[in-house]
Amino acid sequence: MTSNKLLVGLTGMAGSGKSIAEKTATQNGYDVVVMGDEVRAEAKRRGLTPTPGNLGKIMLELRRLEGQSAIARRCITRINKATNQKIIIDGIRSLSEVEEFEKSFPRFSLIAVHSSPETRFKRIYKRQRSDDSQDWHTFIERDLRELSVGLGNVIAMAEYVIMNEGTRESAEAQARTILKKVEKKWMK
Repeated sequence: MTSNKLLVGLTGMAGSGKSIAEKTATQNGYDVVVMGDEVRAEAKRRGLTPTPGNLGKIMLELRRLEGQSAIARRCITRINKATNQKIIIDGIRSLSEVEEFEKSFPRFSLIAVHSSPETRFKRIYKRQRSDDSQDWHTFIERDLRELSVGLGNVIAMAEYVIMNEGTRESAEAQARTILKKVEKKWMK
């Protein structure tokens, strides 16, 4: 089943600034679905603390048991229930997930948010989310785990890229410009 919804995929390494693009999208009338929420919900169902290690294991296990697009399929149900016609999906990590979304949502575009490892580590360390790395070694382990499922390929194949090394305002402006281009492309 395909949908007429406009779906904008958001990808990038942890700490790259995807939340800035997400917030900009919500300010422009988009609903948000976060793929990592599916993994966090699974951790909660299992009674596990949402640490980087636990969430990483669950992410890999779901992909191994249910296929590389398992998390995307779980999100499609939530996207289809949304009443809004414009949705941003945060956290795409594999080309299988991209393909899954493209099958269900012909009006699909992909945006990557890019920042250097040093910049990303500083952001992650500062935000102190329960699943964030608190040291460089754990940060690199997480990057390598996410790259192992194909995140680098998704970033490389993105239609649009936000370079997020400057100010928050610069990233927001880039996101607004890209969202306008996406809407012009698909909402003629």
